[in-house]
Amino acid sequence: MTTPHIVALGGTLRAQSSTSRLLTAALTRAEARGARTTLLTGPDIVFPHFEPEHGDTDAKVIRFVETLRSADAVIIGSPGYHGTLSGLVKTALDYVELLSRDDRVYFDSMPVGLIATAAGWQASVSTLQALRTITHALRGWPTPMGIAVNTVETPDVESHCQGSLDVMVGQIFDFLKR
Repeated sequence: MTTPHIVALGGTLRAQSSTSRLLTAALTRAEARGARTTLLTGPDIVFPHFEPEHGDTDAKVIRFVETLRSADAVIIGSPGYHGTLSGLVKTALDYVELLSRDDRVYFDSMPVGLIATAAGWQASVSTLQALRTITHALRGWPTPMGIAVNTVETPDVESHCQGSLDVMVGQIFDFLKR
């Protein structure tokens, strides 16, 4: 296999959000295994509401879509807001529709790691489930290890999630070897 390109997307507009820190930690693990990585978080994914007719004229959207086209795997992270993913992440995922006419439609046959953070277990777990559902709808293969974190109980998310991140990234690489 050539050098895999792993793209992480999500997070919040807040610098050093828990979600962004976990996405970065996952990509660090992927780089240590030889992957080329791209992080798309915060300002990189602030897009207008999705309109199929206008999505391919925004320079940031074009960069986002081109980056996803070159991906061998994706890691999606979202904070849990009111029991589900954030509008920022959902809107970015709506733009994956621009891949609908590609040879590889959406995330077809790609491994997708998932990370959900929230100030409570209910929101983190329901957000992880929502991300799994979206990944299935986009034809991706969610890794068996999904990460849900209660940031109230676990403020040091990177240290707490080391083992889970290792497993999730390992599963991505195992899938890519197939």
